[in-house]
Amino acid sequence: MRIVILGAGSVGTNLHHAFTLKGIKTELIHARPLTANDQMVNDQMVNGFDVYIYAIADQALREVVSKIHAPKALHLHTSGTMPIEVFGEDKPHSGILYFFQSFSREVLIDEWSGIPCFISGRNIDDIAAIYSLAQTLTSRIYEANQHDRERLHIAGVFANNYTNLMYRIAADILQDTQIPFEALLPLIDNTAAKVHKMKPADAQTGPAQRGDQAVMEHQIEVLSKQVPSTKEGDGFTAEEKVAVYQALAALIGKGQNH
Repeated sequence: MRIVILGAGSVGTNLHHAFTLKGIKTELIHARPLTANDQMVNDQMVNGFDVYIYAIADQALREVVSKIHAPKALHLHTSGTMPIEVFGEDKPHSGILYFFQSFSREVLIDEWSGIPCFISGRNIDDIAAIYSLAQTLTSRIYEANQHDRERLHIAGVFANNYTNLMYRIAADILQDTQIPFEALLPLIDNTAAKVHKMKPADAQTGPAQRGDQAVMEHQIEVLSKQVPSTKEGDGFTAEEKVAVYQALAALIGKGQNH
């Protein structure tokens, strides 16, 4: 089986790495022009493959898909939000191969057995083929329709992307101190470990959860007086940090009142 991965970004590079570790040969190519002189990928450039995996940003997926004409091949995209209908009638064998993980080209993932994979296909035979392909990397495979996959992706944004923003803000708050960000890691790890054993609502702690107005008012006052640091940081303003603090505290407090 010949497999090509279109898109050499974070997802495509990690998929290529993962398949290679399993002894499965894949071709990894850039799907979009890197410079003004580069040509958009087309079926003349990547023909004769059995499986086309489109690891493409959502805004470019339709354009890249339209350039490939391989009606007998299996076409899969890796998006958490794009519908299966992005593949037109000229691609009757198509589906979704969505690995629910945060990827980067700087740190390639070697172990995929614990990564959930959410799949979908146009018919039972295609679903079986997609399942078999996913099974080479992980045993945690689930069928997911468009509705569920969209909600999962949004949940991932909150659980991962927005949580990481909180880490960035925390690091910025410490910029004018002698305390390194690493001092927060045991706290971060402990909080993450707790939600493996209990509901997030039950794991909530802190002054907003306790309704401790005195502490919150003092912390807002401290944040409002923080001046830009001479150290390298994200550069969040005092007003931005106060606004985030107040908005999150209000949501936590609202949750405690229900």
